[in-house]
Amino acid sequence: MNILILSCDTGGGHNTAGLAVLEELKRRGHHAEMIDPFHLSQNRIAQNVGSCYVKLVQRRPRLFGFAYWLGMIVTKLPFKSPVYYANKRMSDLMASCFAQHPADVLVAPHLFPAEILTSMKKKGISCPKSIFISTDYACIPFTEETDCDYYVIPHRTLIKNFARRGIPLSKIKPLGIPVRSSFTAALSKKQAREKLGLSPNLTYCLVAGGSMGAGKVKKLVKYLVLSRRSQEHIIVICGKNDSLKHALSHRFGTASGITVLGLTNEMALYMRACDLLYSKPGGLSSTEAAVTGIPLIHTTPIPGCETANRAFFRRNGMSISAKSTIHQAVLGQKLRKHPQKSEQMIENQKKHISRDAASKICDLIETMEPHSAS
Repeated sequence: MNILILSCDTGGGHNTAGLAVLEELKRRGHHAEMIDPFHLSQNRIAQNVGSCYVKLVQRRPRLFGFAYWLGMIVTKLPFKSPVYYANKRMSDLMASCFAQHPADVLVAPHLFPAEILTSMKKKGISCPKSIFISTDYACIPFTEETDCDYYVIPHRTLIKNFARRGIPLSKIKPLGIPVRSSFTAALSKKQAREKLGLSPNLTYCLVAGGSMGAGKVKKLVKYLVLSRRSQEHIIVICGKNDSLKHALSHRFGTASGITVLGLTNEMALYMRACDLLYSKPGGLSSTEAAVTGIPLIHTTPIPGCETANRAFFRRNGMSISAKSTIHQAVLGQKLRKHPQKSEQMIENQKKHISRDAASKICDLIETMEPHSAS
């Protein structure tokens, strides 16, 4: 089969979910590609959609939260959202892309491509069958105004949430959020540490700001350094946030017991090697942590879908969190004093999070008839 995966550079989670499906499709011998529809445009504004989103999340998270809240209000109105009309402008370019990249099935781990496909159908443009993959533990605004053949959601308990928003039950598939095979590999903590050159005798605390390096990471790291014990080492991964990396390196670079990194391709190894993870509650990053099996403390969420992600994980005993940064640091110390709580958390992660979502999604793709026009 020919499968085209459509994603966007607004945060790393959507692309990573797409890559997980791409990896499994290629393993099965299918021809698959992943593209960003906005890279098809010569319009500078369209090309900068991702960077503008990242800057908004990093610098004005409350403003992003307000936009998310406003989006939820708009979903209750009897007309399409501004997001739909903005993406509608991409429909002709997308049709030209399909001519160059014939596909039997389209996979969209991002809302924007799903909106583009919907506008194409409204125009009477023939489209292959499509699958939307939700990468958050919530039905995000405007999902209900898309028209895909299937909607893959993270968990069966979210079915009612999506159905209430207008997604037909027959289209909802609770298969989970796909993660790359590096997170499901059978690798021990000892082996991961050897690969990374880490000591077998230290306790490692991992701090991750997600691919965008958002959140109150500097404050958290300050508290963790102040409370650090002699046999503990802190590893901070700043993602794409170069200013955060520079600030932390300048302040703590010469100090013992802390390592500051930027964007890394070895996140699966670091999660496997460390004893505790502080992470913002992104849907994909939280799923990766749960699949890896690491005690998880959720840091302050970006208001919106991350708030829902954190609530889902807390409700199911898969993470803990606190409102203030200092209390988040304190929670880490408490977890280390009570290993049985960490063990229970890992058991809950195994119970509620699918390790083979990518495989299940590919099974679904293989059942879909090719070149179905809508």
